[in-house]
Amino acid sequence: MRRLLTAVPCFLLAACGGSPTTPDTINPPSAGIVITPGDLDFNALGLTATLSAVVRDADGNVVPGAQVTWSRGTSTVVQVNNSGVVTAIGNGEDQVVATSGSASASITVRVQQVPAAVVVTVDRSTLNRALESAQVQASVRDGNDRAIAGSTPTFTSSQPNALPVSDAGVVTASAQGTATITASVGALSGQVQVSAAFNGPLGPGITGQAVPCVGGTAGPFPCSGITLQSYLPIAALGGGPGVDLNDVWGWTDASTAREYALVGRRDGMAFVDVTDPVSPRFLGFLPITAGASPNVWHDVKVYADHAFIVADGAGPHGMQVFDLRQLRGLTTPRQFTPTAVYTQVRSAHNMVINEATGFGYIVGASGGGTTCGGGLHMVNLQNPAAPTFAGCFSHSGTGRAGSGYTHDAQCVVYAGPDAAYQGHEICFGSNETALSIADVTSKGSPVAVASAGYPAVSYTHQGWLTEDHRYFYVNDELDELNGLVPQTRTLIWDVQDLDDPVLAGIFLGPTTASDHNNYIRGNRMYASNYQFGVRVVNITNRTSPVQLGFFDTSPQRPNIPGFDGSWSNYPFFPSGNIVVTSGDEGLFVLRVP
Repeated sequence: MRRLLTAVPCFLLAACGGSPTTPDTINPPSAGIVITPGDLDFNALGLTATLSAVVRDADGNVVPGAQVTWSRGTSTVVQVNNSGVVTAIGNGEDQVVATSGSASASITVRVQQVPAAVVVTVDRSTLNRALESAQVQASVRDGNDRAIAGSTPTFTSSQPNALPVSDAGVVTASAQGTATITASVGALSGQVQVSAAFNGPLGPGITGQAVPCVGGTAGPFPCSGITLQSYLPIAALGGGPGVDLNDVWGWTDASTAREYALVGRRDGMAFVDVTDPVSPRFLGFLPITAGASPNVWHDVKVYADHAFIVADGAGPHGMQVFDLRQLRGLTTPRQFTPTAVYTQVRSAHNMVINEATGFGYIVGASGGGTTCGGGLHMVNLQNPAAPTFAGCFSHSGTGRAGSGYTHDAQCVVYAGPDAAYQGHEICFGSNETALSIADVTSKGSPVAVASAGYPAVSYTHQGWLTEDHRYFYVNDELDELNGLVPQTRTLIWDVQDLDDPVLAGIFLGPTTASDHNNYIRGNRMYASNYQFGVRVVNITNRTSPVQLGFFDTSPQRPNIPGFDGSWSNYPFFPSGNIVVTSGDEGLFVLRVP
């Protein structure tokens, strides 16, 4: 008879024995032993059953007081004690043997754990920044709450975009939210919750639906005429304490039409899919070059599906090259390594690229390598993964040291009104003390075309051309801080004659906030003005612009000169969405209705 032992209280089968007063054990010759019950089956470890054995002589009579010893075949499936108590200790099959004198008998005992529950635990239930992870453990248990070895659970997440889980149970924070992580084995499952809580100085991120500017605010942010589509605090970009943001640029994947923000962090570059502007997805992070030091200044531009990244004051950083096609299809954030590192410069302040020619211009180089006096370090990027040095240009007499130091520039194949230079590659440089114009068509023999100063110069920082190449709008980063101008100042240069640029107008903003990067698309200028945030300006009348709207990315600050707040913006996505960085706050996705 076969008996199944399940995870319920076991019965006791009493063995026959002599009277308690009988002093001696009788061991006559025996003819046979009968074990009760017959074969046993256990479905959980730790279960027990008590066996009895009856010894009979050759005539079939019970031998009273016969001594019986118990044993087992192996040591890994069951244990049996002197009283015949059998305990399941491992999966498998074994024989339990009863012996009396020369007689013996055995039964088969089978142990096969049957899953009864999946117990799920997690080492941390709250993740505070993107790329942090939690380890989910799933233990399959039998009916006696003993672990079943060798059972492999399948993990799933209720929020796979925000908190994806790997086959090994690693949950990685991608976006803020709360997910139920389920571990399944057959029809059984167990669950645990994991949350991602990304907070910035203004609270958690804002995603899921656009927030229009109503009554002068969009959420906690003062605004006018601009819709907040989403806001990601620095923690949502993988940044921990002490990490702030700087530059931002964009990449549109021509193969998929997806749009990506490339976001500078003090310690490297973050990548965000902003195709869905209300639900941006952090995809991963590229650290600074090994051996370099974290610093506030990073700059990035894009050419041929590759990002080119420099850092200033960072030591041996060089120019990182990163193949952006690695971002395609990512579902879980990850840390990347550079595709290549160009080492003929060490530190540099800005990266300039003319996509029409495939040449890059590293500017503000210092700390070793071929610095080109801090001017244009020209690089052939036409084989993006293997850049090569192409030449130097520095505009003598400009820059604080007179060495031709260029802080930032825009280089184009000129298509403006000056016929003498049409079709030439022209760089418009912001050279600390002056506007610089150079013809770099021949990389081996570039030519200084013109330079121009202006009243109350403090630090000629950056500028951008109108699309017809007629005007160049320049910001001076320090004139407000040094008290040289009453309000945020943009200088409007008429460059219809490249040999003789003329200051044609000045546009003053509504506050004294310092200005930083500004870019032009169509008849609008998008100006990052640090503590005032980003301004959108109508430049249809080129020399008399009119502000259309603004979005204050750091409302806790008083809109005065200084370097906190909006660092930069990128308004060139085909979708019309605008991405904006703010140093301590994070990344904003905006839209002008």
